[in-house]
Amino acid sequence: MTVKTEQVLFSGRVQGVGFRWTTESIARGFAVTGYVRNLPNGQVELTVQGEAAEINGLIDAIRQRFQRNIDGCERQELAENTEYSDFRIRR
Repeated sequence: MTVKTEQVLFSGRVQGVGFRWTTESIARGFAVTGYVRNLPNGQVELTVQGEAAEINGLIDAIRQRFQRNIDGCERQELAENTEYSDFRIRR
């Protein structure tokens, strides 16, 4: 079991459409922790920690749910040592 941390930046019409709340709800169905938050530049940042298959499943589910809103999805693995205890919305 290899746990990793990824940062995902979603762009497009992703603010003001319930993106964070829906992402939090979707995340409950996966074995992941982390957070989702709006960025000042109009993007939404997802920082997620878990096994690769769980992270990929979450991102796929988000992309499917918001396929009409998402124009871009930039993923990068983080060398972060922070452990998150749950998944939540950050403001």
